Amino acid sequence: MTLNRRQFIRSGAGLAATTLAAPHVYAAGHGGAPRVVVIGGGAGGATAARYINKDAGGAIEVTLVEPSRTYYTCFFSNLYIGGFRTMDSLAHSYGTLAAEGINVVHDYAVDVDRGARTVTLASGATLPYDKLILSPGIDFVDGSVPGWDVTMQNRMPHAYKAGSQTELLKAQIEAMPEGGTFAMVAPPNPYRCPPGPYERISMVAHLLTQTNPTAKILLVDPKEKYSKQGLFEEGWQKHYSGMIERIGPDFGGANVSVDPMAMTVDIDGSVENVDVCNVIPAQKAGVICERAGLTEGNWAPVDGRTMVSRMDADVHILGDASEQGDMPKSGFSANSQAKVAAMAVRAALTDSRMFPAKFSNTCWSLIAPEDGVKVGAAYEATEEKIASTDSFVSQTGEDAALRKATYEESLGWYDGISADIFG
Repeated sequence: MTLNRRQFIRSGAGLAATTLAAPHVYAAGHGGAPRVVVIGGGAGGATAARYINKDAGGAIEVTLVEPSRTYYTCFFSNLYIGGFRTMDSLAHSYGTLAAEGINVVHDYAVDVDRGARTVTLASGATLPYDKLILSPGIDFVDGSVPGWDVTMQNRMPHAYKAGSQTELLKAQIEAMPEGGTFAMVAPPNPYRCPPGPYERISMVAHLLTQTNPTAKILLVDPKEKYSKQGLFEEGWQKHYSGMIERIGPDFGGANVSVDPMAMTVDIDGSVENVDVCNVIPAQKAGVICERAGLTEGNWAPVDGRTMVSRMDADVHILGDASEQGDMPKSGFSANSQAKVAAMAVRAALTDSRMFPAKFSNTCWSLIAPEDGVKVGAAYEATEEKIASTDSFVSQTGEDAALRKATYEESLGWYDGISADIFG
């Protein structure tokens, strides 16, 4: 059964590198209503802003701060690399959110003063808030892959913030010499979208079978196990036999450095010459969480019952940046968490009713044309964390009709969640 847009929204399920430009504001007047500022316009932030604005019926003034005028979803961006989607199909604007009454500010949030309850923007403007929602996504851990930093991202793209990096990586793959080598340095846990690197390997392999069938793929991985491992390995053997080699930690995958200028990867002392290298570094909460003093280690701890920071009762933290328990860092998770946070914020500011938090997530992956797989779970919030209560995963050996239906279901989900987030 295909999950269409209407079914997704009815279910209540919830679930980029950008160029600095002059701030752009869709103005909205302030009439003395409580003020909520949301930082980050992705699956978490845009959903939270939209649901607070919609459900409060004008009783709360909502400002969404996001530097990009066009948002490209990281989820489904691998399908662009594989040739199954266009970049335009991943692009979403904020015009509908502005038309719905949200004050959309295209600028960077550079600081948070939690004592004064203000957000400072790169333009110098200051936004006061009664409640703050942080959904900044990920940043990268400096030095996690020796030899690589963001100044080298055009030589060895990460493509883990969708947009220009995704386009660059695909262009590099298409320009590989005949019989060349594509390498990926996979990230350690935890990171955005657990099956994402392995779906990307599948999509790179699909592209190369069409354009460069003698090319090789080298996957260097610090993890012993990864999400949907049996499904991916079955699919790689079936569709791309002999093309993909994975080097795990037992064979040096945890001891890797790169030289972007020489285009080499050093795996436990063995140097490999490569033609394209996709470096996906270790990850952490978006830097604004650190600047606000809301992180412990690399992530921002929250109470899963409301997604409120464990360090500040006036701040809620969503999606990839949060340390919340069992949920993966995915767009579906962020959307789901945003609805819980939106309800908590609305209840606090308008004295409206709040219901117990429940969450869900599904992660679909495409291995080859019409060969889709999925993994997911339902969750409930406890005092300690968001805990998985039930789970499911595709099985190896499934027939082609079921795999095709799973892929078609993912298309319906994408349409549904996009409408839920951006209107």
